[in-house]
Amino acid sequence: MYKGKQIVGIIPARGGSKGLRRKNLLPLLDKPLIAWTIEEGKRSKYIDRLILSSEDPEIISVAKVWGCEVPFIRPKELSRDDTPGIEPLLHALNTIPEKYEYAVLLQPTSPLRRASDIDLCIEACLRENAKTCVSIVEASESPYWMYSLSPNNRLTPLISMENIPDCRQALPKAYALNGAVYVAETQWLLANRSLITPETHAYLMPKERSIDIDEEVDFRLAESILKNQNR
Repeated sequence: MYKGKQIVGIIPARGGSKGLRRKNLLPLLDKPLIAWTIEEGKRSKYIDRLILSSEDPEIISVAKVWGCEVPFIRPKELSRDDTPGIEPLLHALNTIPEKYEYAVLLQPTSPLRRASDIDLCIEACLRENAKTCVSIVEASESPYWMYSLSPNNRLTPLISMENIPDCRQALPKAYALNGAVYVAETQWLLANRSLITPETHAYLMPKERSIDIDEEVDFRLAESILKNQNR
């Protein structure tokens, strides 16, 4: 609870994954990937209840071992490759009978996010009186230097801009969602069905805690960072 508001944390974890097979259960150092998110969610000062949304029996079993509540089994039709990411969150909020004033989405693919990041994002959301607040990271590659590629291998700038600077330091800063923390006022979220709108507030995280695991190279990078931290 924060400032009298009841808060539920939701971890969405489906069994199918294309880039890295069964990634939510892959051992990252001494524990499965999903356990890193469960532990930090439980360490949050403000999350009153932490639940899993999954259709996969093995993920459900592992999550329970690590202390995450599993009050329902997600329908398989909400666990497909083309399922919009917002749908499992809305399903969870509509399925549990208890009502919470704020919801926090914690993706298990962000193992380096800390409980302090979760709590600071919650604090920012309420402090700014924002309907939603999401974690971001400064982009490593500037979109001002990015291009689309035509069938005949010709480059077209993604962003049309006169006099684009030749040095990176002079480019406008750009930011990307890092997938680590999403906070939203529950009733607003159910009505708007989106976490990203003109009303969305941002919480900036450092790059070393912003790895979003999609492919094996991301997994190995997270593993390397964690090993260095433990030395």
